[in-house]
Amino acid sequence: MPGSWRALGAIGLAATLAACGADGTSPPSEPTAPTPQPAADHLDVAYSTVPRRLALDLYTPAGTPPFPVVVWIHGGSWVSGDRAVFPGHPALRLRDRGYAVATIDYRLVPEGFFPAQSHDCKAAVRWLRGNADRYGLDRSRIAAWGASAGGHLAALLGTSGGVATLEDPAQGNAGESSRVQAVVDWFGPTDYRLVDAEQQLTAALLLGCPIAACPDKAALASPVSHVDGSDPPFLIQHGTADRVVPIVHSERLHGELLAAAVRSTFTRIEGAGHATIEFLSAENLARIDTFLDAELRGR
Repeated sequence: MPGSWRALGAIGLAATLAACGADGTSPPSEPTAPTPQPAADHLDVAYSTVPRRLALDLYTPAGTPPFPVVVWIHGGSWVSGDRAVFPGHPALRLRDRGYAVATIDYRLVPEGFFPAQSHDCKAAVRWLRGNADRYGLDRSRIAAWGASAGGHLAALLGTSGGVATLEDPAQGNAGESSRVQAVVDWFGPTDYRLVDAEQQLTAALLLGCPIAACPDKAALASPVSHVDGSDPPFLIQHGTADRVVPIVHSERLHGELLAAAVRSTFTRIEGAGHATIEFLSAENLARIDTFLDAELRGR
């Protein structure tokens, strides 16, 4: 080969090795940037089939994934309600702010007594993590928000990370964590040692036994029983005129969180009752937006 051709061959070989790596193998490809996507409704998606089919609705926003996630847990005294939300629902509106919103069903009494409800909520969080890539979700930024019975379950998600008896791996995605990174608790019961005679009946419905007959189960169902320093930040809101779940429940949880050095913000809604319109004021919803932005976007 003439010298000029040898030089060109050497240059070509050097270029090939540079492109493929010194050992001649192809180098790893550069990661591709996430593609912006339109808003989408993923409705009636099964997150578990054990002990029966349980579903969620997932609303993803327009924009570039991955998206932080807010899990909405409905109320209804653990005996009624479902995952359906109306346009303008306080949780669904978060989609317009760049959040994915998952609304979940869970087993109601008498189909399932506690801890069935906790098992279901944790299974839903694990499913969201296990399917994060498919739906463009950020598995490291998941918050729980619930009202009344849903507030109780959201608070329990926040304080019971790692409590094995409140989780059922057989429901799927056993290798995923069910921990959440923030909690918004709207007027949920938190401590079954604080219930009055009227509340005893509702608590017995959830537990499947009177509190006096199953104190250990009542403690297991109380978010305050599980508080420790690993818990995520909380925003707790409660009406001062609530006659269904007295405000002392939220005061108690807030105090326990602070004592464990957990960031907790407690908003007393003056004059508000149980699930009354004051919680939907623009001023109050802005408090929730600020909290979620700080905890999920500021991470």
